[in-house]
Amino acid sequence: MAERKPIESWLTDMDGVLIHEGTPIPGADAFIKRLRESGKPFLVLTNNSIYTPRDLQARLSRMGLQVPVENIWTSALATAKFLDDQRPGGTAYVIGEAGLTTALHDIGYILTDHEPNYVVLGETRTYSFEAMTKAVRLINAGARFICTNPDETGPSTEGPLPATGAVAALITKATGKKPYFAGKPNPLMMRTGLNAIGAHSETSAMIGDRMDTDVLAGLEAGMQTFLVLTGLTTEQDTEKFPFRPTKTVASIADLVDLV
Repeated sequence: MAERKPIESWLTDMDGVLIHEGTPIPGADAFIKRLRESGKPFLVLTNNSIYTPRDLQARLSRMGLQVPVENIWTSALATAKFLDDQRPGGTAYVIGEAGLTTALHDIGYILTDHEPNYVVLGETRTYSFEAMTKAVRLINAGARFICTNPDETGPSTEGPLPATGAVAALITKATGKKPYFAGKPNPLMMRTGLNAIGAHSETSAMIGDRMDTDVLAGLEAGMQTFLVLTGLTTEQDTEKFPFRPTKTVASIADLVDLV
């Protein structure tokens, strides 16, 4: 087996790795500080498309994690990059929040419900029956169906919430059309992120707390993968999957010395 090249750039998931329910995970501040001091390219990733990178920077800063805006990569940004590559200057009907609408505005997309090129579904806490009905009718009329991420549930202090993937399933059931998911585990999100920081998969590592999104996306993008046990996955859960991370560690604190 070929020897792995040294890790020169890092990608890390946010929820479950750096923070948990609004609280920083012990070691996260030391990890981010070490990354910034090293000068190595890095990205903090999230499949959540609600917030803009500026929103997330402020949120992390309040928790003591100093992450520059340019080091934050969301499924909304990955979706916008994909659409800009596919159909520059297009039109879209969007169900989502500021993170998604801002990303699409920034690439020059027009947001409209009049014969759009795409229906783009993202995360929101206010999914409306009216908006979903409009999405179904536009897709049936020929709009292409894009979704920021396939996560079926999201976390909250009260328990799991229905998320983008669950709403996408409803629209698929009503239209017979499956969406193209831009976020994890699609390696597209990883590759566009790596390109954004000028990094190469052979010398990059992905840190995550989920086997089905973080580890799978890193694996398929050709990166080393580290699973932390501070989120949704236990060590026993890893045995249920036909693939494995490069290494499993207790938390992000165990990776500080690798930077």
